[in-house]
Amino acid sequence: MNLSPRETAEAQAQRRYIIMNVARVGGIALLLLGVAITRDVLPVKLPWTLGAGLAVLGLLEFFFLPPIIAKRWKAGDNKRR
Repeated sequence: MNLSPRETAEAQAQRRYIIMNVARVGGIALLLLGVAITRDVLPVKLPWTLGAGLAVLGLLEFFFLPPIIAKRWKAGDNKRR
């Protein structure tokens, strides 16, 4: 199957969009897990510091990972031109 350059670019954009949203959802999942640990909602007793660390990591992943990924992709795209 031979794709045109436009179709290839659209497929790449779709993959990148999905990857960025998976990174955001992963950040939210870490945040929620961290909050659940700090609030002792889980049936397993885990240290409060672990929960706080996961919550902070989730926030960082949600806000900062997608722009970092996008910058790397743009830098890679510019090198190919």
